[in-house]
Amino acid sequence: MSPEIILPVFIPLTAGALSLALWRSIRYQRILGVLANILLLWSGIWLLMSTTDQGFVTMEMGSWPAPFSIVFVADVLAAIMIVLTGIIGLAIAIYSLASTPRGHEKFGYYPLMHLLLAGVAGSFLTGDIFNLFVWFEVMLLASFALLTLGGERAQMEGAIKYVTLNLFSSAIFLSAVGLLYGMVGTLNMADIAQKIGQVEDTSMLTVVAMMFMVSFGVKAAAFPLFFWLPASYHTPQVAVSALFAGLLTKVGVYALFRMFTLVFTQDVEYTHNILLWAATLTMLTGVLGAAAQFEFRRILSFHIVSQIGYMMLGLALFTPLAIIGGVFYIMHHIIVKTNLFLVSGFTYRLLGSYELKDLGGVYKYRPLLAVLFLIPALSLAGIPPLSGFFAKFVVIRAALEAEAYLVTFVALLVGLLTLYSMIKIWAEVFWKKVPDHVRNTEELKGKLNEKHAWAYYLPMVGLAICTLIIGLYGQPIYELAEMSAEQLMNPQLYIEAVLGGDQP
Repeated sequence: MSPEIILPVFIPLTAGALSLALWRSIRYQRILGVLANILLLWSGIWLLMSTTDQGFVTMEMGSWPAPFSIVFVADVLAAIMIVLTGIIGLAIAIYSLASTPRGHEKFGYYPLMHLLLAGVAGSFLTGDIFNLFVWFEVMLLASFALLTLGGERAQMEGAIKYVTLNLFSSAIFLSAVGLLYGMVGTLNMADIAQKIGQVEDTSMLTVVAMMFMVSFGVKAAAFPLFFWLPASYHTPQVAVSALFAGLLTKVGVYALFRMFTLVFTQDVEYTHNILLWAATLTMLTGVLGAAAQFEFRRILSFHIVSQIGYMMLGLALFTPLAIIGGVFYIMHHIIVKTNLFLVSGFTYRLLGSYELKDLGGVYKYRPLLAVLFLIPALSLAGIPPLSGFFAKFVVIRAALEAEAYLVTFVALLVGLLTLYSMIKIWAEVFWKKVPDHVRNTEELKGKLNEKHAWAYYLPMVGLAICTLIIGLYGQPIYELAEMSAEQLMNPQLYIEAVLGGDQP
């Protein structure tokens, strides 16, 4: 019995149910939101310690042996993702104390937040391909409801695009699951990986692999079906935007890493070459889209797309160093991107706009906020010695070793264009003076009593410290990425952990 593997799902589900029971008490829902995410982070750390010690942690539901039971499986990568989920959940729960309108809180904000985190954790831990679909749908349901809280026109337009593309992705996913089950007769991922080599119709197997790639690519906001993300992530309350930016697309990336290292490795030259081109075009189109924007959160949204390309590049190159770089990049990006959205939300609270032309003067009046922007912004652009530099360095070095020179050039170019976007935000929001047409600058100048300022600053400071730690003391983080890469590149370890070493 390994309770640490079920706790990351059990805790947010229980917190969500308790939040519903406390429907009339917003105060207790807020307290529960923070406490539950502290417990979620603690359970993630416990799980990470177990996986680094044991290699794998598994749990079979209902006392049925695998592959007949529903199985939860945690390796180092899954445990890392759970820890990151806890960090982001806690940051958002604290930030929400100050930023979330009371009307949203009355209509289920906290139960939906917990449900979303449960869906994310379930996606990372499930060892069953159909249950991965189920957890995806739990996530989709909660995220759609969070996206539409408030019911503003822009939110509804963004939500329609978001849910349409994601339902399309889900339909492809479910069809692929059905076809795969018809070919191998099992839904357990380890059992699929063991039996897939016996499939005679390899061309049909490649078709199924491409269906999974398209489905997960949509979830990850990869080229060419990424346009739902910049059309929707800038529309809800900023705490919701930050939660989505940090975690949702990474579930799609995680699914790609899991399936295309464990299951679909029979025709690597074909499938991973397509992933390579998709990664390249995702990087390029995302950063060009960001360069053309002049709205704070839309710039950040397009940069989610471009940075997803670096993660996919690590998988596409499919070498141990590249996988290390991809995992390292995921860890870095979740922290950095969430923090940048939180900073954008505080600037909105101060000046009442996300449009760059309506912002300015933040460096003069709020130097701490300016520093809290610079740390994740420069990290996103890959400036040493921050976390983004080392993440990019490992991925680009792996590309050079694989002699993928065109992709290397694109990755370096995207880094420069990312720096351009961050400089543009710095110049417009922080460096230039407050625009003349902005009259209400009392908040910016700190003349008003900020009762909840700590709830804004605490998560931003915490995430900035995480970014500095990953950059300045990156060896332990690199070692975790290396351990996860070793497991991913040796799928037999996963199979034996789930099915036992005596399997044929």
